[in-house]
Amino acid sequence: MSEPLPALAITGSTGVLGGALAAGLAQAGIPQRLLVRTPAKAPQLPGARVVRAAYQDTAETRAALAGVRTLFMVSASESEDRTASHRAFIDAAAAAGVRQVVYTSFIAAAPDAVFTLAREHHATEEHLKASGMGWTVLRDNFYADFMGAMVGDDGVIRGPAGAGRCSIVARADVVRTAAAILREPELHLGRSYQLTGPQALSMPEVAAILTEETGSAVRFVDESLEQAHASRAGYGAPAWQLDAWVSTYTAIASGALEPVNDDIERITGKPPMRLADLLRSRAG
Repeated sequence: MSEPLPALAITGSTGVLGGALAAGLAQAGIPQRLLVRTPAKAPQLPGARVVRAAYQDTAETRAALAGVRTLFMVSASESEDRTASHRAFIDAAAAAGVRQVVYTSFIAAAPDAVFTLAREHHATEEHLKASGMGWTVLRDNFYADFMGAMVGDDGVIRGPAGAGRCSIVARADVVRTAAAILREPELHLGRSYQLTGPQALSMPEVAAILTEETGSAVRFVDESLEQAHASRAGYGAPAWQLDAWVSTYTAIASGALEPVNDDIERITGKPPMRLADLLRSRAG
Protein backbone atom coordinates (compact mmCIF):
# COMPACT_ATOMS: atom_id res chain seq x y z
CA MET A 1 0.00 0.00 0.00
CA SER A 2 1.35 3.44 -0.96
CA GLU A 3 2.09 5.98 1.73
CA PRO A 4 -0.77 8.48 2.32
CA LEU A 5 -0.31 11.92 0.83
CA PRO A 6 0.48 14.76 3.25
CA ALA A 7 -2.56 16.55 4.66
CA LEU A 8 -1.04 19.99 4.02
CA ALA A 9 -1.36 21.11 0.40
CA ILE A 10 0.46 24.05 -1.18
CA THR A 11 -0.40 25.70 -4.48
CA GLY A 12 1.86 28.01 -6.44
CA SER A 13 5.11 26.16 -5.70
CA THR A 14 6.34 26.87 -9.25
CA GLY A 15 6.03 30.60 -8.51
CA VAL A 16 7.99 32.95 -6.27
CA LEU A 17 5.74 33.14 -3.20
CA GLY A 18 4.54 29.53 -3.16
CA GLY A 19 8.00 28.27 -4.08
CA ALA A 20 9.64 30.10 -1.18
CA LEU A 21 6.98 28.85 1.22
CA ALA A 22 7.30 25.24 0.05
CA ALA A 23 11.09 25.39 0.34
CA GLY A 24 10.87 26.79 3.86
CA LEU A 25 8.38 24.14 4.98
CA ALA A 26 10.58 21.41 3.52
CA GLN A 27 13.61 22.79 5.34
CA ALA A 28 11.60 22.70 8.57
CA GLY A 29 10.75 19.03 7.95
CA ILE A 30 7.03 19.59 7.36
CA PRO A 31 5.46 17.12 4.88
CA GLN A 32 3.46 18.76 2.13
CA ARG A 33 1.53 18.03 -1.01
CA LEU A 34 2.48 20.30 -3.93
CA LEU A 35 -0.48 20.92 -6.22
CA VAL A 36 0.77 22.00 -9.64
CA ARG A 37 -0.63 22.23 -13.13
CA THR A 38 2.60 20.91 -14.66
CA PRO A 39 4.31 18.37 -12.35
CA ALA A 40 7.58 18.49 -14.31
CA LYS A 41 8.00 22.11 -13.23
CA ALA A 42 7.49 21.42 -9.52
CA PRO A 43 10.46 21.87 -7.16
CA GLN A 44 12.05 18.70 -5.86
CA LEU A 45 11.85 19.03 -2.08
CA PRO A 46 12.32 16.52 0.75
CA GLY A 47 9.02 15.44 2.26
CA ALA A 48 7.02 16.86 -0.63
CA ARG A 49 4.72 14.89 -2.92
CA VAL A 50 3.77 16.38 -6.27
CA VAL A 51 0.19 16.04 -7.51
CA ARG A 52 -1.33 17.40 -10.70
CA ALA A 53 -4.17 19.88 -10.14
CA ALA A 54 -5.49 23.03 -11.79
CA TYR A 55 -7.74 25.83 -10.59
CA GLN A 56 -10.76 23.98 -11.93
CA ASP A 57 -13.58 21.95 -10.46
CA THR A 58 -12.77 18.64 -12.15
CA ALA A 59 -12.52 15.03 -11.01
CA GLU A 60 -8.72 15.27 -11.24
CA THR A 61 -8.59 18.35 -9.00
CA ARG A 62 -11.01 16.87 -6.47
CA ALA A 63 -8.91 13.70 -6.32
CA ALA A 64 -5.76 15.78 -5.82
CA LEU A 65 -7.42 17.51 -2.87
CA ALA A 66 -8.77 14.36 -1.22
CA GLY A 67 -7.45 13.99 2.32
CA VAL A 68 -6.23 17.59 2.58
CA ARG A 69 -6.83 19.20 5.95
CA THR A 70 -5.19 22.57 5.22
CA LEU A 71 -4.85 24.13 1.77
CA PHE A 72 -2.63 27.13 1.07
CA MET A 73 -4.17 28.83 -1.95
CA VAL A 74 -2.02 31.34 -3.78
CA SER A 75 -4.08 33.65 -5.96
CA ALA A 76 -3.85 32.65 -9.61
CA SER A 77 -1.95 34.61 -12.24
CA GLU A 78 -3.71 37.75 -13.41
CA SER A 79 -6.25 36.98 -16.12
CA GLU A 80 -9.68 38.06 -17.24
CA ASP A 81 -11.27 34.89 -15.78
CA ARG A 82 -9.27 34.66 -12.54
CA THR A 83 -12.32 35.02 -10.28
CA ALA A 84 -14.10 32.15 -12.03
CA SER A 85 -10.98 29.97 -11.68
CA HIS A 86 -10.75 30.77 -7.98
CA ARG A 87 -14.40 29.93 -7.41
CA ALA A 88 -14.08 26.63 -9.27
CA PHE A 89 -11.04 25.60 -7.23
CA ILE A 90 -12.77 26.50 -3.97
CA ASP A 91 -15.78 24.43 -5.04
CA ALA A 92 -13.48 21.48 -5.77
CA ALA A 93 -11.81 21.85 -2.37
CA ALA A 94 -15.14 21.92 -0.56
CA ALA A 95 -16.36 18.86 -2.47
CA ALA A 96 -13.12 17.04 -1.61
CA GLY A 97 -13.59 17.67 2.10
CA VAL A 98 -10.81 20.20 2.69
CA ARG A 99 -11.14 21.56 6.21
CA GLN A 100 -9.40 24.94 5.98
CA VAL A 101 -8.15 27.20 3.19
CA VAL A 102 -5.49 29.87 3.72
CA TYR A 103 -5.87 32.33 0.85
CA THR A 104 -3.51 35.11 -0.30
CA SER A 105 -5.67 38.17 -0.90
CA PHE A 106 -5.03 41.93 -1.07
CA ILE A 107 -5.14 44.46 1.72
CA ALA A 108 -7.75 46.74 0.18
CA ALA A 109 -10.02 43.98 -1.13
CA ALA A 110 -13.55 45.32 -1.56
CA PRO A 111 -16.28 45.23 -4.21
CA ASP A 112 -15.49 48.85 -5.10
CA ALA A 113 -11.73 48.82 -4.50
CA VAL A 114 -9.73 51.41 -6.41
CA PHE A 115 -7.18 48.76 -7.36
CA THR A 116 -9.26 46.80 -9.83
CA LEU A 117 -7.72 43.39 -9.07
CA ALA A 118 -8.61 43.80 -5.40
CA ARG A 119 -12.26 43.46 -6.44
CA GLU A 120 -11.45 39.94 -7.65
CA HIS A 121 -9.84 39.13 -4.30
CA HIS A 122 -12.95 40.32 -2.49
CA ALA A 123 -15.17 38.11 -4.64
CA THR A 124 -12.87 35.14 -3.91
CA GLU A 125 -12.93 35.85 -0.16
CA GLU A 126 -16.73 35.95 -0.16
CA HIS A 127 -16.97 32.68 -2.09
CA LEU A 128 -14.54 31.04 0.30
CA LYS A 129 -16.44 32.22 3.37
CA ALA A 130 -19.67 30.85 1.90
CA SER A 131 -18.12 27.47 1.03
CA GLY A 132 -18.59 25.82 4.43
CA MET A 133 -14.83 25.30 4.85
CA GLY A 134 -12.74 26.95 7.52
CA TRP A 135 -10.80 29.91 6.19
CA THR A 136 -7.92 32.28 6.87
CA VAL A 137 -7.20 35.29 4.65
CA LEU A 138 -3.79 36.92 4.25
CA ARG A 139 -4.35 40.41 2.89
CA ASP A 140 -0.94 41.40 1.52
CA ASN A 141 -0.09 44.94 0.50
CA PHE A 142 1.96 45.57 -2.65
CA TYR A 143 5.33 43.86 -2.48
CA ALA A 144 8.39 45.94 -1.65
CA ASP A 145 10.26 43.52 -3.92
CA PHE A 146 8.40 44.99 -6.89
CA MET A 147 9.43 48.63 -6.39
CA GLY A 148 12.59 48.33 -8.49
CA ALA A 149 10.59 46.86 -11.37
CA MET A 150 8.44 50.01 -11.48
CA VAL A 151 11.46 52.04 -12.58
CA GLY A 152 11.67 52.66 -16.31
CA ASP A 153 14.82 52.46 -18.39
CA ASP A 154 15.15 56.23 -17.91
CA GLY A 155 15.24 55.92 -14.13
CA VAL A 156 11.71 57.22 -13.66
CA ILE A 157 8.71 55.75 -11.83
CA ARG A 158 5.60 57.10 -13.55
CA GLY A 159 2.01 56.85 -12.37
CA PRO A 160 -0.91 58.77 -10.88
CA ALA A 161 -0.01 58.09 -7.23
CA GLY A 162 0.07 61.75 -6.17
CA ALA A 163 1.18 62.19 -2.56
CA GLY A 164 -0.38 58.91 -1.48
CA ARG A 165 1.45 56.42 0.70
CA CYS A 166 1.64 52.63 0.69
CA SER A 167 2.77 50.29 3.48
CA ILE A 168 4.63 47.99 1.08
CA VAL A 169 5.64 44.59 2.46
CA ALA A 170 8.60 42.32 1.70
CA ARG A 171 7.55 39.03 0.13
CA ALA A 172 9.81 37.15 2.55
CA ASP A 173 7.80 38.54 5.47
CA VAL A 174 4.59 37.26 3.91
CA VAL A 175 6.20 33.85 3.40
CA ARG A 176 7.35 33.47 7.00
CA THR A 177 3.96 34.65 8.27
CA ALA A 178 2.21 32.05 6.12
CA ALA A 179 4.62 29.37 7.35
CA ALA A 180 3.86 30.26 10.97
CA ILE A 181 0.13 30.05 10.32
CA LEU A 182 0.43 26.70 8.55
CA ARG A 183 2.22 25.18 11.54
CA GLU A 184 -0.90 25.72 13.67
CA PRO A 185 -3.67 26.62 11.22
CA GLU A 186 -6.53 25.94 13.63
CA LEU A 187 -5.40 28.92 15.74
CA HIS A 188 -6.14 31.21 12.80
CA LEU A 189 -9.58 30.00 11.73
CA GLY A 190 -11.91 32.77 10.61
CA ARG A 191 -9.22 35.44 10.72
CA SER A 192 -8.26 38.05 8.12
CA TYR A 193 -4.75 39.42 8.56
CA GLN A 194 -3.41 42.68 7.12
CA LEU A 195 0.18 42.04 6.06
CA THR A 196 2.06 45.31 5.70
CA GLY A 197 5.56 46.65 6.04
CA PRO A 198 6.60 48.82 9.01
CA GLN A 199 6.27 52.16 7.22
CA ALA A 200 4.00 53.84 4.69
CA LEU A 201 6.03 55.39 1.88
CA SER A 202 5.13 57.86 -0.84
CA MET A 203 6.41 57.16 -4.32
CA PRO A 204 8.94 60.04 -4.10
CA GLU A 205 10.24 58.41 -0.89
CA VAL A 206 10.44 55.03 -2.63
CA ALA A 207 12.44 56.66 -5.43
CA ALA A 208 14.78 58.29 -2.91
CA ILE A 209 15.40 54.99 -1.09
CA LEU A 210 16.06 53.18 -4.35
CA THR A 211 18.52 55.90 -5.31
CA GLU A 212 20.36 55.72 -2.00
CA GLU A 213 20.52 51.94 -1.77
CA THR A 214 21.24 51.06 -5.41
CA GLY A 215 23.43 53.98 -6.41
CA SER A 216 21.31 54.58 -9.51
CA ALA A 217 19.32 57.81 -9.73
CA VAL A 218 15.57 57.22 -9.52
CA ARG A 219 12.81 59.82 -9.45
CA PHE A 220 9.03 59.82 -9.46
CA VAL A 221 6.85 61.61 -12.00
CA ASP A 222 3.18 61.98 -11.12
CA GLU A 223 0.97 61.35 -14.15
CA SER A 224 -2.63 62.25 -14.86
CA LEU A 225 -5.00 59.39 -15.64
CA GLU A 226 -4.87 60.28 -19.32
CA GLN A 227 -1.08 60.33 -19.32
CA ALA A 228 -0.92 57.02 -17.45
CA HIS A 229 -3.10 55.22 -19.96
CA ALA A 230 -1.31 56.80 -22.91
CA SER A 231 2.16 55.89 -21.61
CA ARG A 232 1.13 52.25 -21.28
CA ALA A 233 -0.96 51.90 -24.44
CA GLY A 234 2.03 50.82 -26.49
CA TYR A 235 2.30 47.51 -24.65
CA GLY A 236 -0.80 46.24 -26.44
CA ALA A 237 -2.34 44.92 -23.22
CA PRO A 238 -6.11 44.36 -22.95
CA ALA A 239 -8.23 47.04 -21.29
CA TRP A 240 -8.62 45.15 -18.00
CA GLN A 241 -4.83 44.83 -17.70
CA LEU A 242 -4.25 48.52 -18.44
CA ASP A 243 -6.83 49.42 -15.80
CA ALA A 244 -5.03 47.19 -13.30
CA TRP A 245 -1.66 48.78 -14.04
CA VAL A 246 -2.97 52.33 -13.70
CA SER A 247 -5.08 51.57 -10.63
CA THR A 248 -1.95 50.33 -8.85
CA TYR A 249 -1.05 54.02 -8.59
CA THR A 250 -4.53 55.46 -8.08
CA ALA A 251 -5.04 53.03 -5.21
CA ILE A 252 -1.92 54.48 -3.57
CA ALA A 253 -3.22 58.00 -4.20
CA SER A 254 -6.54 57.12 -2.57
CA GLY A 255 -4.95 56.45 0.84
CA ALA A 256 -6.46 52.97 1.07
CA LEU A 257 -3.02 51.33 1.12
CA GLU A 258 -1.43 53.59 3.75
CA PRO A 259 -2.37 51.93 7.10
CA VAL A 260 0.50 50.10 8.82
CA ASN A 261 -0.47 46.92 10.68
CA ASP A 262 1.44 44.79 13.19
CA ASP A 263 -0.07 41.41 12.25
CA ILE A 264 3.25 40.09 10.90
CA GLU A 265 5.10 40.79 14.13
CA ARG A 266 2.26 39.46 16.30
CA ILE A 267 2.13 36.18 14.37
CA THR A 268 5.87 35.64 13.92
CA GLY A 269 7.42 37.54 16.81
CA LYS A 270 9.65 39.48 14.40
CA PRO A 271 8.92 42.85 12.76
CA PRO A 272 8.79 43.11 8.96
CA MET A 273 11.58 44.62 6.88
CA ARG A 274 11.73 48.18 5.64
CA LEU A 275 12.36 48.73 1.93
CA ALA A 276 15.93 49.78 2.73
CA ASP A 277 16.44 46.57 4.73
CA LEU A 278 15.22 44.48 1.82
CA LEU A 279 17.48 46.22 -0.68
CA ARG A 280 20.49 45.84 1.62
CA SER A 281 19.79 42.14 2.14
CA ARG A 282 19.84 41.65 -1.61
CA ALA A 283 23.01 43.70 -2.07
CA GLY A 284 24.79 41.70 0.65
